[in-house]
Amino acid sequence: MTHRIESTPSRRTVVKAAAATAVVAAPSLAAAASSTAAYAVDQGPSFRHGVASGDPLPDGVLLWTRVTPTPDAVPGSGRGPDTEVRWEVAEDKGFSRVVARGSATSKAAADHTVKVDVRGLSQATDYYFRFLAGSAVSPAGRTRTAPAADSAAPGVRFGVVSCANWEAGYFSAYRRLAARSDLDAVLHLGDYIYEYATGGFPAEDKVVRQHEPKHEILTLADYRLRHGTYKTDPDLQAVHAAHPLIAIWDDHEVANDAWSGGAENHTPGAEGDWAARAAAARQAYFEWMPVRASTEGTVYRRLRFGRLADLHLLDLRSFRSQQSSFGSGDVDDPDRTITGRAQLDWLKAGLASSDASWKLVGTSVMISPVAFGSVPSYLLEPIAELLGLPKEGLALNVDQWDGYTDDRKELLAHLTERGIENTVFLTGDIHMAWANDVPVKAATYPWSSSAATEFVVTSVTSDNLDDFLGVPENTVSLIASAAVKAANRHVKWVDMDHHGYGVLDVTAERSQMDYYVLSDRTDPDATAKWTRSYRTRSGTQRVERVYHPVR
Repeated sequence: MTHRIESTPSRRTVVKAAAATAVVAAPSLAAAASSTAAYAVDQGPSFRHGVASGDPLPDGVLLWTRVTPTPDAVPGSGRGPDTEVRWEVAEDKGFSRVVARGSATSKAAADHTVKVDVRGLSQATDYYFRFLAGSAVSPAGRTRTAPAADSAAPGVRFGVVSCANWEAGYFSAYRRLAARSDLDAVLHLGDYIYEYATGGFPAEDKVVRQHEPKHEILTLADYRLRHGTYKTDPDLQAVHAAHPLIAIWDDHEVANDAWSGGAENHTPGAEGDWAARAAAARQAYFEWMPVRASTEGTVYRRLRFGRLADLHLLDLRSFRSQQSSFGSGDVDDPDRTITGRAQLDWLKAGLASSDASWKLVGTSVMISPVAFGSVPSYLLEPIAELLGLPKEGLALNVDQWDGYTDDRKELLAHLTERGIENTVFLTGDIHMAWANDVPVKAATYPWSSSAATEFVVTSVTSDNLDDFLGVPENTVSLIASAAVKAANRHVKWVDMDHHGYGVLDVTAERSQMDYYVLSDRTDPDATAKWTRSYRTRSGTQRVERVYHPVR
């Protein structure tokens, strides 16, 4: 299902300006992290949810903010008057060299969010931006445009994150990425918000901080308020102010284990009509996220970073068939799909026609096959809980590509038959970190070929193995990970315990993922450290360990 939303700004045209002096002094980037109160009482317009940018192009970028026009105009309330918002883009932090400016109208119909698609900028260039409403000035943000489509970009570097559950901990991973000055963008692979009632996940006794609203979100007002709550987090505001975001959704932006006609966490009747709920969730998503919708009103789209990399971003929820029942054998049914016919054809055509050195694919769920036959029985249940596996031990993960094998078979055959090299899948969802080859035939690997490679990042905060078991890190996961690798020769590494993020560094010679872990997700001042690095060299379709990070 797709859903188109009303365009937020009344004016999207870039107005070129000569270098001009800003009307007020610009706040520093650190100001983006200064608002910790969800909804402080102000009398005039204010910018309580920070600023953001996203989907960088060689000549432009999408800018975002949310205006609170009056104290009662909280997210989802429908209150507050239309408010004119001015925006500026400059070459310097002090806004003495403004290169573009314009205005838009913040309206209750779009929850007072503002999105401006600025064009006419220079390629591969840092810019600073801000918004103004009345006497209020937003925090200043930094963004960066992409290299020219036909340029020989020497490198591109992304922060990579997934699965940030407000109630499970603090967003220290975002703060650490915000502090870096070497990123072209941050790639968010889904589960930016969670839909559960407070205490639904994690359990009530493990809740670190309560979200709003406290009930499970079902309506447009609910989804708006949940997005608004997340965007009061100072670390989330900081990463948005520091780097452009490139995001796709997974299931929790709507409901757990979503598919085109429903979700595991949706009860028809008791929780309303699924189509209405999904439409509300997606409308709120496009209002609150610096993301361009595709022509079908979903998140699958393509961005280019010179001749170095094409980034193909997938939507694996809107078009998929319902997850198979465990053990039914339906996973091989060619009539079942995870991508939908149109999206799979779009992806295949884009991969085949790409002249980029690297074909990066942002996929919210893991494409590598995984069997669990050799995992000890006492570990199978918590791993099954994480991966959506049947606890009886069947070797299927029906919510991921393992549950839709015909689509995977068609895509991997396309890569091998067309001789498409250097395809790297970038994945989130399962609250673990992995480095995998993507085998054409897993049963005969490594003696058979690999069609691609895959880097999976762990969760920012959402529960993983040690959290489910309530045990210290590495007490049981080392046994479980060894068993997984023994049964799956294409899996080079798996970390089942830690929370953190990745940094993907791409050059013509290789794509390398550096994995970082947090000291404690429940500590707002958590530290981060590098733990592992894996790379795939150009032309190999295999991953190998590297014993030092890029930076």
